[in-house]
Amino acid sequence: MKRIVLPLLALSLAASALAGPAPWFQWRSKLNGALTCSQTPLGPGWEKTAGPYRDARCEKLIVAK
Repeated sequence: MKRIVLPLLALSLAASALAGPAPWFQWRSKLNGALTCSQTPLGPGWEKTAGPYRDARCEKLIVAK
């Protein structure tokens, strides 16, 4: 059992170590047009307008390769 569990545990830890941060997106309010930067959707009153960005100020675009 240890021969199976330990390698699986090591692989799962290695995979999580390679994960990067979530990208940021610019969101516009449907109510008043206000802009904000967030990694997650803000709700039905907001629409995604630009992104993805590397920073929380939505200034550094992620360049697709």
